[in-house]
Amino acid sequence: MSLEKRYEHLKMEEREVIGQMYWAGNRVSEIARAIGRDKSTVSRELKRNSSAQYKRYTLCQAHRRAEERRTMASKRYRLKNTAIRQYVHDRLELGWSPELIAGRLSLEHPGLSISHEAIYQYIYHPETEGRETLIAFLCRGHRKRKNKGIGRKEQRTKIPNRVSIEERPVEAEYRFEIGHWEGDSLVSRKSLAALNSLTERKSRLLLLTKINRKTAQETTDVVVGRFVEMPEAMRKTLTMDNGTENAGHEDITAQTGVNCYFARPYASWQRGTNEHINGLVRRHLPKATDFSKITDEQIARIEWLINNRPMKCLGFKTPFEVASKAVALGG
Repeated sequence: MSLEKRYEHLKMEEREVIGQMYWAGNRVSEIARAIGRDKSTVSRELKRNSSAQYKRYTLCQAHRRAEERRTMASKRYRLKNTAIRQYVHDRLELGWSPELIAGRLSLEHPGLSISHEAIYQYIYHPETEGRETLIAFLCRGHRKRKNKGIGRKEQRTKIPNRVSIEERPVEAEYRFEIGHWEGDSLVSRKSLAALNSLTERKSRLLLLTKINRKTAQETTDVVVGRFVEMPEAMRKTLTMDNGTENAGHEDITAQTGVNCYFARPYASWQRGTNEHINGLVRRHLPKATDFSKITDEQIARIEWLINNRPMKCLGFKTPFEVASKAVALGG
């Protein structure tokens, strides 16, 4: 059986390194060595996923272009290799699931693989021969496959005068300096009380504040209140999602000098730093927690614990140590 190795797509972390080193003036060969990839892969990435509009390679734009290209690829006919196709057909007829087929293939042919997702897409593709029969072989033979979110339509935002993340300075994109933040809200299932979470991208410093309700006015007041307490070097940009609680972004800019940007809808990875830190917060306050019963002192304690927790990505320094040193050195 002739089987081909599956190409491994660039990860978001690799694209971040590519962007940082490219902007620092490194050669393609140096970037390739740093991420353990062939230089043709890096060269192709820079050519295919650079922004024509802004004439530069940015992490967000590159990742979005790559995801769009993968989505389009998923709509094309799958399993053109006759041997792979026959292998899949034979195992489906035996009652095997796509997960079992993909896993067993790796055992029978070490170093070679096919994803169960590719098998599902092949089965449900309208041009697949014997499609109805293959669907019937599945444990749950639904005539149509549920949409898992790929290609989902973006809802219209209600944020006036929002500025896209793609216009955010490159210094924020690649963590070249201190003062670039990501913001989010953590909600409670048992009350209207919520938490406002602000995370500084370079140091991972957290500002965590309780609010009575997740409204635009309360969110604006809290963000302004926390930012005005910070040194000027720590107040440059803020990236948020498209929740209506962020509608007061222009007031935030007017009162603090912090320029606000908005991630694309359904693209939480564009605020990955904040999402990760929120995960640490949830260790202390699970989703079943009633935030209305949590005191400001408890919130301050959680903020302190996270800001004084060493992080591998910071060379085992703490967010507080990194932020303090950066401010002392002028950013």
